[in-house]
Amino acid sequence: MTVQEDKKRYSEEELKEFEGIINQKLEAARNELAYIKDTLSRKNDSGTDNTGAATKLMEDVDTSEREQMSQSAARLQKFITQLENALVRIKNGTYGICIDTGKLIPKERLRAVPHTQQTIEAKLRRK
Repeated sequence: MTVQEDKKRYSEEELKEFEGIINQKLEAARNELAYIKDTLSRKNDSGTDNTGAATKLMEDVDTSEREQMSQSAARLQKFITQLENALVRIKNGTYGICIDTGKLIPKERLRAVPHTQQTIEAKLRRK
């Protein structure tokens, strides 16, 4: 049995590494969300100097773009919440432990998907 398989939790040093990764992703996601919200609020303030058919076409494009941006904002908000929850798991000592198997999630997976709560095997079994 390897040390990795025998281990039940990550060390404080390892958790600090993951916390740093999560905080970087959180900052980037929050900045992107703020940009989208700012862009959406500016689009709502657009002027009314267009006329006729061009106005209708612009409104349709604008509405479609707004919907896409709103969906992006919702996805980002969900991602932010998942990252914040991961920080809570770091604080309470449950970070990096698979919710299905109780095994330690490999570091490579946590570095790639730091908010995950499952090993890849457990995730694939759920599908």
